[in-house]
Amino acid sequence: MFGLGMPELIVILVIIMIVFGAGKLPEIGAGIGKGIRNFKKAVSGEDEKPVEKIEDKKEKDA
Repeated sequence: MFGLGMPELIVILVIIMIVFGAGKLPEIGAGIGKGIRNFKKAVSGEDEKPVEKIEDKKEKDA
C-alpha cells in the first residue's frame, strides 16, 4: 500500500487529528465513505432505480 507502514500511518493520523480535531473525524470519515460508495456505484453502473424502456411505458399506459 504505497510503501506505508504502521508508524507512517500513525504519524499521518496524529497530524490529521491536530489539523481537524477529534470532533470532526467522524464527519470526515462519513463523507469519505459516501464518496467511495458513490464512486463504486458510478464505476459499476448500478442505478438506484431501473430505467424503463419506452416500449414498456407505452404498454403500461394502454
